[in-house]
Amino acid sequence: MSDTKIKRNNLYCLVLCAVLIAMSIVLSNVKIIDMPYGGSITLFSMLFAALTGYFCGPRWGLMSGVVLGLLNLVIDPYILFPLQVLLDYILAFGALGLSGFFSEKKYGLYIGYVVAIMGRFLCSFLSGFIFFAEYAPEGMNPVWYSFIYNILYIGGEGVLTLIVLALPPVKNALVRLKAQMIK
Repeated sequence: MSDTKIKRNNLYCLVLCAVLIAMSIVLSNVKIIDMPYGGSITLFSMLFAALTGYFCGPRWGLMSGVVLGLLNLVIDPYILFPLQVLLDYILAFGALGLSGFFSEKKYGLYIGYVVAIMGRFLCSFLSGFIFFAEYAPEGMNPVWYSFIYNILYIGGEGVLTLIVLALPPVKNALVRLKAQMIK
């Protein structure tokens, strides 16, 4: 690959990631279900964050996820402890870039998205029982509470997104967009 083509591809990925991050930020404010303590099912905001990895690969996806997490930290922070910032913002949103490791695989869009939201879930789940245990209802195990709380909003949005991704027009449009990047 020539230096010019590499530079053009890097510029394309930079612009695309910026647009997808912006879309994710905007859509994160369109809340279908708003839960207490910062969780919510949004209008596919995690999909747009995961698409950075799907379109541009894991390096771009992970970097974009971290940038998205930092932007979320600035725009709508919910901070109890400094280490919680690492789990809830940097690692959780960075995990959405894991989708890039599956971008060249068969069914990579679906597998990558599921792995990405599982990574985000894991970080949020850990943060939930480490830092938010006091919010568990009396008598309820904080680990179980964190699992239920996080699976409701991350899993809920994930299922809705997978349903939409299964629609042929959506799937075909995303596959065509990815094919355009290779040219």
